[in-house]
Amino acid sequence: MSEAREMPAVPTRYFSTAGRGMEYFVAQEVKNKLSAQEVEHVSGKVFFTANSDLSKLKTLKSGERLFLLLKKLPPLSLPKNKGRGLYTIKQCVIGEPHCWLDTVSVWQNLQDKEDNPFSLKRKAEETQTSVTSKKWKEEPTYIPVHAECHHFKKQIDNALSVIHEDHGNNNKNIFPEEPAESQKKMPLANIQPCISFRVSCRCSGTVAKRFTSQEVGRVIGIALIKQFGWKADLRNPYLEIFVHLNDIYSVVGFPVLRHPLASREYIQCTGLRSTVAWAMASLAEIHNGTFVVDPMCGLGTILIEAAKEWPDVHYLGFDINPSQLQGTYENVRAANLLDKISLLKANAVNVPSPTFSVDVVISDVPFGKKFKATKDVKLLLPDILQEMERVLRVGGILVLLLSQDLYNHINGYSIHSPRINRNLSSGNDDISKLEIVKRTYEEKMKGSPTEILSGMQEIAQEPLTSKMTYFGSLMPVEFHGVSLGVTEAFIYKWKKISSAGLK
Repeated sequence: MSEAREMPAVPTRYFSTAGRGMEYFVAQEVKNKLSAQEVEHVSGKVFFTANSDLSKLKTLKSGERLFLLLKKLPPLSLPKNKGRGLYTIKQCVIGEPHCWLDTVSVWQNLQDKEDNPFSLKRKAEETQTSVTSKKWKEEPTYIPVHAECHHFKKQIDNALSVIHEDHGNNNKNIFPEEPAESQKKMPLANIQPCISFRVSCRCSGTVAKRFTSQEVGRVIGIALIKQFGWKADLRNPYLEIFVHLNDIYSVVGFPVLRHPLASREYIQCTGLRSTVAWAMASLAEIHNGTFVVDPMCGLGTILIEAAKEWPDVHYLGFDINPSQLQGTYENVRAANLLDKISLLKANAVNVPSPTFSVDVVISDVPFGKKFKATKDVKLLLPDILQEMERVLRVGGILVLLLSQDLYNHINGYSIHSPRINRNLSSGNDDISKLEIVKRTYEEKMKGSPTEILSGMQEIAQEPLTSKMTYFGSLMPVEFHGVSLGVTEAFIYKWKKISSAGLK
């Protein structure tokens, strides 16, 4: 690998997008896998600093997309006038050209031959320019971008040296109404290689009420063309620029990978979202030699995600539905895990495993609009839990994905069941706390997606004794609210603390 492809010595700032409620898992993963520093998260995004090559970055499983951070801006204070508002956005996003060139240089260093678009055969230039001309009016003629552009990095460095030598004197007014005399003599377009780009813009909050994403993206795109001489290419750009403006913060970044982190090439039949499946497995304390069972494996997403991350483990999946098992088999085969994952048709209330024989039970209990047997699941859920408790060894872990309605049903059963361990508090206290949590949850789930996430986080920070009760010998450990798109769900974790009451 050439020197231009090596990882920069200095740590790099990134951010990953995350599904609602998944921020905690992304933060933990980057700390554990990348030894990331300065980890912070907001709704839907996790920011961190790491010094990792592309191969390590690709191992992240809990995030949606990974970006190299160019800018993180405070909330924008926009003038009432629409034109001035767009001008303000343009100044904030495009300002400081040396920052743009520095980040593009780092982005270039991160790319390898597999992910670098320059190493791919590009379509005929006519197809690129025809798409571009529809989007951008009066676009000037540019030097075409070639796959053999070996001097890209050197030209970037030359551009940076010119800007840095200028000591910032020409960068104070990046977007004057009339370009300064010095800018006319030596525009950045003349010292910078022409690269193709596309702006992906997202606006939310008050910004979205005043401007569309298309309006903002077009203004930013035209500014980049004028500032750097870059070329807009909507189909096959060399560089994608991601911009998200909202009321809390605004970010600008470049996607590090050509494909989203959440995309799993080894999943043929889609079931549970892979990021959520991975998060569940990460809570299960899986290690070498562990025996893991999913008594309702569905399409096997949880088992596959776990086996990809912890391969020196044996996994066993049960399901009563033959068509589901067929889909699981196709997924397991596509993932090359037939030697790791065994499948068997069986009922979750009668698992063919000996008592105390399993280290980890992990499962997505069916619920939501996709499944019509919600009432049947409620009726069978106590029996399913008892069967899971039976096969678990003492010290074993149970991780379930449940709707709030199903968990309330479990709690109600646990509170009135003679098998419940009352070590947490008295029965009356448990009942009153549960009713309070139910009412609190119902109120918090009525708001916007941001308010819902905030509410879920507040509930998660409350003492476990007010949210989860013992089920027989299963001690509550933790739970996390996550989003499944239109459905909100919770990941619950229990630990088996004794063999009392089991034969």
